Amino acid sequence: HNPACPATTTHPPPPHPYHPTQTHSPPPPHTHTHTRTHTHTHMNKGVTTDSIDAELHEAIIRGGAYPSPLGYRGFPKSICTSVNNVLFHGIPDHTVLENGDIINVDVTVYLDGYHGDCSQTFHVQGPSDAGAGKATAPPHPLARELIQVTNDALMKVIDRLSPGFPFAAIGHIIYEHARKNGFHVWPYAAGHGIGTVFHGHPNVFHLPTDNDTGLTMQPGMAFTIEPILVTGQIDYVTWPDGWTCSTQDGGWASQAEHTVVITDTGVDVVTL
Repeated sequence: HNPACPATTTHPPPPHPYHPTQTHSPPPPHTHTHTRTHTHTHMNKGVTTDSIDAELHEAIIRGGAYPSPLGYRGFPKSICTSVNNVLFHGIPDHTVLENGDIINVDVTVYLDGYHGDCSQTFHVQGPSDAGAGKATAPPHPLARELIQVTNDALMKVIDRLSPGFPFAAIGHIIYEHARKNGFHVWPYAAGHGIGTVFHGHPNVFHLPTDNDTGLTMQPGMAFTIEPILVTGQIDYVTWPDGWTCSTQDGGWASQAEHTVVITDTGVDVVTL
């Protein structure tokens, strides 16, 4: 599935431009809910990542929104599709999904003046080689566990969010859950503030950091949490397209992401 990658490793991808956090709510959840459901129905053997991009582009436009990644800093597609060992920012192309693959689909929409960002990793399903093409081969146990642990790590954080909760605690929760299940947290991706701008402050780290500013959550803050977990090592390569990053050792990668808004009493997950 993967084109040749340069032998450059262990350097972080170029940072997005950051802007002050907007305290207004991101777009209503219905567009993301419909888009996530639409996405799941297309994760089948024989589908190309280009076709997923085209289907979701149309779904987003029909919902009255605009795909935020399209044209962002030159990004050529409406969504990101990251297959197997691709960590993030995979560009949809002619890649054909195969039975047993895993794929992360990252969708951001701009609606009514606000951005909302989410992603989910799926198993690719399709007819197995046996059973007259009617049975569905089960996902690899390690891939299935990786996706589940990634999803659980995200939700463990979300369950704790409320006014006064420290941003620095997010990385500790994700790191401990990944570690006890035998996975690594990829350190070169962070969540971010979101609202009237696509990427804003604060940075939301998914690992413990020495740069704890003491920032705590306040009502009205909107941001993403988007951990990436890997089965192998954290070293990576950046592809010639300047966007795609994949694990150097070929280990699987899984990401889960939601946009959340801190309320007076807790948190609203607007991308469920």
